[in-house]
Amino acid sequence: MAARQEVSAWRPRVPGVTEVFHAHFTEYAYPMHVHDAWTLLIVDDGAVRYDLERHEHGTPHDTVTLLPPHVPHNGSPATPDGFRKRVVYLDSSRLGEDLIGRAVDTPDLRDPVLRLRVGQLHSALARPGDELEAESRLTLVGERLRGHLRRTDGPAPRPDPVLARSLRELLDARVVDGLSLEEAARLLHAHPAHLVRAFSGAYGIAPHRYLMSRRVGQARRLLLDGLAPGEVASAAGFYDQAHLTRHFKKLVGVPPGRYRSSSR
Repeated sequence: MAARQEVSAWRPRVPGVTEVFHAHFTEYAYPMHVHDAWTLLIVDDGAVRYDLERHEHGTPHDTVTLLPPHVPHNGSPATPDGFRKRVVYLDSSRLGEDLIGRAVDTPDLRDPVLRLRVGQLHSALARPGDELEAESRLTLVGERLRGHLRRTDGPAPRPDPVLARSLRELLDARVVDGLSLEEAARLLHAHPAHLVRAFSGAYGIAPHRYLMSRRVGQARRLLLDGLAPGEVASAAGFYDQAHLTRHFKKLVGVPPGRYRSSSR
């Protein structure tokens, strides 16, 4: 099999994320190196073997690997066909340096829920305009990672209907302009993870899905007023027409152009 190197890298507009990196390598081996950020890694095909602090580790499909900053490690294919991986690099605002020692001890986490959430995070990070969803998913991923590293599940979240209502009012006031989870947490004096859980618990829908539903509702009204989908996208707060089409079709069942042409 010919050696293959396929990479894709970008910096999303999500606080705490310094880089997203997707790669498919068949023969390439990383030498010993360090990062100044946390490396959150999942492998979709194949497997990676690596050394961290003079101990050998591996990454089967059901594992989430978290490599701490400033600690040397390498990496090479552990299967004949190489590996396909997805990586998010996180700064210290997401995971503090006080957790480095624990991460060195247990870098490979077997947690199906965490693995699923990291995959969902990557999907959101790849879609421009879905930054609030990505930030919300990253907040829950960070919370679960800290639970692993501190070896505690913590107390069960308590219902907070007042906080949930405050966030809903804030989202209602910012349907077109939008806001980040970080900004909402600052305005409401609450931890981002508590915000997401309070809102989801009170209304049965995540904040980013609520906001997108409101935007689609506004888009429907504008389309019935006769505006073209391209005009509607910016007027309703979407990143571009493709962003509008994706969410509109998901919630309405047809693309916005067809919806508009069916109006009477």
